[in-house]
Amino acid sequence: MRPELAARLGENVPRYTSYPTAPHFHPAIDAAVCREWLQALEGGDEISLYLHIPYCDKLCWFCACHTKQTRHYEPVTTYLRSLHAEIATVASLVGGKGRVRAVHFGGGSPTMLRPEDMVALGTALRDSFDFLPDAKISVEIEPNDMDEARLDALAEIGMTRASLGVQDFDPKVQKAINREQSFLQTKAVVDGVRSRGVESVNLDLLYGLPHQTRESVCSTVAQALILEPDRMALFGYAHVPWFKKHQTMIDEAWLPNSAERFAQSQIAADLMLKAGYQAVGFDHFARPSDALAVAARTGTLHRNFQGYTEDRCQTLIGLGPSSISQFRQGYAQNMPATAEYGRMVEDGGLAAVRGIALSDDDRVRGWIIERVDVRFRLLGRRSGRTLR
Repeated sequence: MRPELAARLGENVPRYTSYPTAPHFHPAIDAAVCREWLQALEGGDEISLYLHIPYCDKLCWFCACHTKQTRHYEPVTTYLRSLHAEIATVASLVGGKGRVRAVHFGGGSPTMLRPEDMVALGTALRDSFDFLPDAKISVEIEPNDMDEARLDALAEIGMTRASLGVQDFDPKVQKAINREQSFLQTKAVVDGVRSRGVESVNLDLLYGLPHQTRESVCSTVAQALILEPDRMALFGYAHVPWFKKHQTMIDEAWLPNSAERFAQSQIAADLMLKAGYQAVGFDHFARPSDALAVAARTGTLHRNFQGYTEDRCQTLIGLGPSSISQFRQGYAQNMPATAEYGRMVEDGGLAAVRGIALSDDDRVRGWIIERVDVRFRLLGRRSGRTLR
């Protein structure tokens, strides 16, 4: 490949998780509109739920998520009261019309919750919503948080998929991103969730991190493969210090250039493919028997704010600050500021502060973008030609 082309392919670019994208959201889509959309759900609808935990006990320098560090648990306790209030309000508006197909706990670090608080959240969801018998429960896990009690709590809420952040196993890279986590520590968590009956394990890996080389990426992928994950996600690090101030802790001189980033992504992907994993979309890999790989082969793969998914829910309800909900009518995003979010959901309120209603043109463009994201092609209906 020509060096100039490799450099272009390795550059940071926006990633579509919706169309129109979040920068086009506006304040006309507020709590009142969101209330109408929730009440308009139909009896046979299947829905997904996303719960955002906006706290970490240690901040990773690479992270671009909406989260904050806390050394004390009191802010988390206060936040959980608000989250329970929002769950109750949303459930009352849904009125039992939507059946839950999938739940995703994200953050932040959901696993920094105390075991009893995680169980209480799981109980509140099942008491408030109608769950399908085979509903999938996925949780983002920070291995540094984990102990036996937390593993037991995740089993109690019915977790079916564990997603562990690995990033890179090289100690020099880990120190540069403030995320030190040994292979043995990660293995202990993988073994722990599997011993409790979890059917799917996902590992998140990154390329383009400070001090990363092709050799360190190869070593990380090789160690990840030892754990025999069912899925792996391979993301490129996005250095946006103007957006996330803590990324200023990473010296830009430590970062690989665009051509090196692209080479790292390709060598990692090749290793996964040679190990028997199937490429799913542009940043996921799965065992051929995994539901995500099956969906990719059968044309039922979709992409939403949680990434690639095999569920076909047209409604995704986001709970917690900054969470984005997706409805047939459009998108609605909650207030990002945690304290203001808490005030808004008190006494039966909703926290939506911006979003966008979809036009027919938006739906067509969104459909095309999703097909390109999941299949890399469009099929012309009249001629049967594949348009690339």
